[in-house]
Amino acid sequence: MTVRTCFIAVSVLAALPAAAAAQTPSTYVASAGASDLFEKTSSQLVLRSTKDAKVRSFATMMVQDHSKSTAMVKAAAAKAQIKAPPPQMTPDQRSKIAALTKASGEARDKLYWDQQKAAHAQALALHQGYAASGSSEPLKSAAAKIVPVVQHHIDMLNGGGEGAMRHQGH
Repeated sequence: MTVRTCFIAVSVLAALPAAAAAQTPSTYVASAGASDLFEKTSSQLVLRSTKDAKVRSFATMMVQDHSKSTAMVKAAAAKAQIKAPPPQMTPDQRSKIAALTKASGEARDKLYWDQQKAAHAQALALHQGYAASGSSEPLKSAAAKIVPVVQHHIDMLNGGGEGAMRHQGH
């Protein structure tokens, strides 16, 4: 983990309310679903217009990986007998999608990249927090499996993008 990534993760963790570390299984499922939905929606949006191969490769991976993590959380929720309603983005996430929709060209690509950095820092804090202190074992296990995937995405966003083509399935 780079110093910058560590700082971002610590900043996000510090910004989260104390209750976030002790989330209920239902709030974790809802938060994870919103996070994945934002990642997929923003990535699909940028894929319609980007000419940048790095952005295209990353966005394609985001759609695939966040579809997998959604399925993992849904399966864990079912195992824990927790109802997983369809994911809904937060107002902030919807606002970010609106900004991305209005942007175009290289400005859209840059905005997407910046949004991904922030979203992944939040996702890392969410999954690490639940993996460490969640109350549902199936969800804790899913969160723990998602953490290294999110960390890999952060590493790529922070310049380690050379591994995009070698990225393995989870």
